Amino acid sequence: MSALVPPSAAPRFALLAFAAFALVPDTAPMATAGELPAIASRQRAEKKSFTDAEIVDGFFKTAFGAEYHLAGRVDRIRKFDGPVRVFAETDRADRKAQLARVVADIGKRVQHLDIAMTDTAEAANVRVKLVRDRDLYRTITSFYGAEKAREIRTSLDPQCLSGFRKNEQFEIEHSDVILTVDTGDFTFLDCAYEEVLQSLGPINDTASVPWTMFNDNVSMGYFDVYDQYILNLLYDPRIKAGMTVLEVRAVLPEVLADVRAWVKQVNDLKE
Repeated sequence: MSALVPPSAAPRFALLAFAAFALVPDTAPMATAGELPAIASRQRAEKKSFTDAEIVDGFFKTAFGAEYHLAGRVDRIRKFDGPVRVFAETDRADRKAQLARVVADIGKRVQHLDIAMTDTAEAANVRVKLVRDRDLYRTITSFYGAEKAREIRTSLDPQCLSGFRKNEQFEIEHSDVILTVDTGDFTFLDCAYEEVLQSLGPINDTASVPWTMFNDNVSMGYFDVYDQYILNLLYDPRIKAGMTVLEVRAVLPEVLADVRAWVKQVNDLKE
């Protein structure tokens, strides 16, 4: 996905992560991830065993940097430092229910992340706006202005996107996610997982890691084991907002050992 950061004189926006997807007619009833054949087949074939080097490589490539970057520093860890509350702005009860299950699944699988839905916009620090495809660019323009919306459309032609605002300590203060509702269930879930997760900090896409959903060539539709490693590393209390690569490397061995134990437990891995 991508990131956009306005000049430092304004509140910092690290952000714009987005994905381009083909529209799929939404003729089937609302489904959960486990009920969709496209997701079930991916879960059966999923690689779940990784070396330390493979996990660390993906973590550094996604937690640092930003694919679509205009201003501001991106060489530091960016994450929320406190509870995350997600508000869905939509009149589609079915998509809101799917989003709530996505958020609950993320909360279940990331040990030190307190994330949940909220019924009020005032209580939220993550706003998810669900729109029809025809309203996507109008919504992007309302969020980021006409000039940046044109840049986004020309460069990436997104189907969904996310972004966050961070403070001077690189703590994420607020995230915005835009999802389109008139897609098939697989595409909606794929977008929802990727954009919500990227809004939590790992904003940089990479084409060189084949196991992560933060690769434009990979579609998952669920929270895969590899990305659970990335998010659990990021939200371990020993990995702090504002850390540099060298600072992270100094604590990573002990953090990774604990993360391995957690991911094994929560996924009932046999290795």
